[in-house]
Amino acid sequence: MTDDLTFGTRLRALRERAGKSRPVLAGLVGRSPDWVKALESGRLLPPRLQMMVALAEALDLRDLSELTGSHALPVAGAGKAPVSGTEAVASALLRPTTQARPPLPVAELVGRVDMAWRVWHGSANERTAIAGVLPELVADARATVAGQSGAEQRRARVELARTYHLVQLLNAYQPSEQLSWLSADRAFTAAQEADDPVALAIAAWYYAHLYRSSGQTDLAVDVLTDALDLLPRDDNAEPDTHAVWGQLHLGLSLAHAKAGRSGKAWHHWDITSGVARSLGEGYHHPWLMYGTAAVDIYRVTIETDLARFGEAEAAARKVTLAGLPSHTRRAFFLIEQARQRRAQQDDVGVLWHLSKALRESHDTTKHHPVARAAVAELVTRPGVVGEDARELALVIGLDGDRGYVG
Repeated sequence: MTDDLTFGTRLRALRERAGKSRPVLAGLVGRSPDWVKALESGRLLPPRLQMMVALAEALDLRDLSELTGSHALPVAGAGKAPVSGTEAVASALLRPTTQARPPLPVAELVGRVDMAWRVWHGSANERTAIAGVLPELVADARATVAGQSGAEQRRARVELARTYHLVQLLNAYQPSEQLSWLSADRAFTAAQEADDPVALAIAAWYYAHLYRSSGQTDLAVDVLTDALDLLPRDDNAEPDTHAVWGQLHLGLSLAHAKAGRSGKAWHHWDITSGVARSLGEGYHHPWLMYGTAAVDIYRVTIETDLARFGEAEAAARKVTLAGLPSHTRRAFFLIEQARQRRAQQDDVGVLWHLSKALRESHDTTKHHPVARAAVAELVTRPGVVGEDARELALVIGLDGDRGYVG
């Protein structure tokens, strides 16, 4: 688009390019369809920064200049904050060769990676905690792959892929999104070289996350479908393998919902829901956390992405969190509820759910762009809502006076 286009013209063109109707876009940012129409027609002035960021995120834009036509301002820079310690992880990831160090016995590497995943799910400050573990774990995993051969090397590559998944999770919601793509690509390559369909399916799940969050939903569908072709359904498979098959269908459901394809979204959700329930109410994949609770949580995401807010609220009431052994997953669910409440302009509900999310996981809430954008918007409200939002802004590291990341 040329620089001389008005904000409203840009907004309409980007909305139509994203395949979103006015009601859907309005719902995703907590406004009315008439408000979107007024912006597009020029009857309203362009909104403030926090709403610009919300619109950009809803339209899957990477840079606000696509929306404003002015100088570049990455969406990540406006809505995301860095985690302390990621510099050392980035250095370990980017180092071209493994430092001289002996390989670990593969069984020891498996134990180390398992422990790292327990830290991720078991800590309320999971990003800070895992940032201290990953530099050595990345180096040791790479050294172990280099120092093994045959079947043991393939096992080590699977553990290297699991390590790179943690690097990707750490870098989610960070300003430097390139590290997320690099870690996803390295995990995918390690899984391919391990010649392990289950590891490759898991790598596809994590790659699809990035495609979906960047608006490339068709690529998300492609990578997940390819992985399904390599991992055919086997009802007699081990539970953890069957769970991975179900997780691929969960990823397809999320991708289609993000693109507004409700029929396909519900088709794959029905499959993944059936798989989760066949594994039993108490089952959770040991580190992916796939199970009935996770599937039910993601149903709230699907309903919200499809702008079915009443259905999202009803789905949220059916979720049982008590048995889900992951602070970050429980916090994510509460943030999704806050996103749904924000779309309904329920300011008190937004703050209530974010406060609960903060108690589950300080790090997930502090760094999640939905939480940050919601708080940045609410600090401007009068009365008790604004006061509570400003207190929450201090806790998660937002500048309450400016309403965006300092």
